[in-house]
Order: sequence, then C-alpha cells, then structure tokens
Amino acid sequence: MRVVSTKEAPAAIGPYSQGIVVNNLFYSSGQIPLTSEGTMIEGDVADQTHQVFRNLQAVLSEAGASLETVVKATVFIKDMNDFGTINEVYGEYFSTHKPARSCVEVARLPKDAQVEIEVIALVK
Repeated sequence: MRVVSTKEAPAAIGPYSQGIVVNNLFYSSGQIPLTSEGTMIEGDVADQTHQVFRNLQAVLSEAGASLETVVKATVFIKDMNDFGTINEVYGEYFSTHKPARSCVEVARLPKDAQVEIEVIALVK
C-alpha cells in the first residue's frame, strides 16, 4: 500500500490522505474545490467543479494514473438542481472515456462546497 500526496492539490484537512494505491488501483479521497493553497474557489458550481477536476488530475498524476484510467467516480452534490451544470463540466473531462459513476445529493459538504468527487483508477 502506498500513500499518495502532492502539493499540486489541497492537503488533507483531517486524518486521511489524498489517496492510496493498493496493487494497481488508486483510491482518491473526495476532492472539493480548494486550491492547492487551501483556498475555496469563489464562483458558481461550474467553477467549483472545474477546480475539483484540477485537484483530481493532480492526485491521479502523482499516483501514476489519469482521468483516462478512472474506472469509477462518485459525485456528491449539495443541490440536485445543479446536476445538469455539474454533468456538463464532468463531460468535458470524461468526453470519450466514460467510467462508471454514482451521484448523490448530500445535506452538506466540507467547507460548504457545492460539489465533491472521488475516483478509483487503474495505475499505469
């Protein structure tokens, strides 16, 4: 088991890691729209979703994986009315490769984020 940590994504804000590699699978922690410096992105849910994907790309890269090797994504959203907007942004990152996905509305996310995404990916 290998702990994944990169300064290109926000540091863990609790007793967890950015991700873990076990055998040839990478399991990310949920990424919220924080910059690598730990500042919450201002703006709408689309802006926040783009930041989440920047964070995911950073931890995936550090793990030796990429968006193209993601096999499963779980999307947590604060308001299901934002599903369409989040889905549009999601489709920009998963346009040809479409991993399995779950999406759930939650009562609240850390730091009052509007979206959080976690992934499982194959390590190259």
